[in-house]
Amino acid sequence: MILPKERDPRFTTIRRGGTLTDADHRLLARWAAACAEHVLPLFEAVQPSDPRPRAAIAQVRAWTRGEVKMSESRAAGGHAMAAARVLTGAARHAAFAAGQAAVVAHVAAHELGAAAYAIKAARAAAPADEAESAGRLECRWQRDQLPDEIRELVLDDQRLRNDICWSVFDFR
Repeated sequence: MILPKERDPRFTTIRRGGTLTDADHRLLARWAAACAEHVLPLFEAVQPSDPRPRAAIAQVRAWTRGEVKMSESRAAGGHAMAAARVLTGAARHAAFAAGQAAVVAHVAAHELGAAAYAIKAARAAAPADEAESAGRLECRWQRDQLPDEIRELVLDDQRLRNDICWSVFDFR
């Protein structure tokens, strides 16, 4: 489970009673897409002919540009997660990262799901004795990609939800 029991109003758009602007919602989606795309080769190495995770990332990016409806991005996310369900290890986590990224168009708080699954993918792809280090490197890479406008929001979200996101976010 990656979503909290109580919704954080910072991840609910203003028009739905929260404080999240549309611009920041789009930035969260773009960041989630970058996190997922960074580990996508781990899926494609195992399932090179399955386009669903890559398509999900493309759909959420199209949503951020106003080219597709939220429901189209959300549906693509579901298809990417279906691709994940039949797999194990790094490929599974990478496909889930893509699915989580795509559903950010629907629920902004899924941004952390994309990041957490990407870290899990990086850990799973590494030799056992290097898994923790690989996870920390992925976490640092992700943080380097954060736009300034949403940086503190995401870092605070990582602190608050680290426990329900498999404790993957490094705070050293």
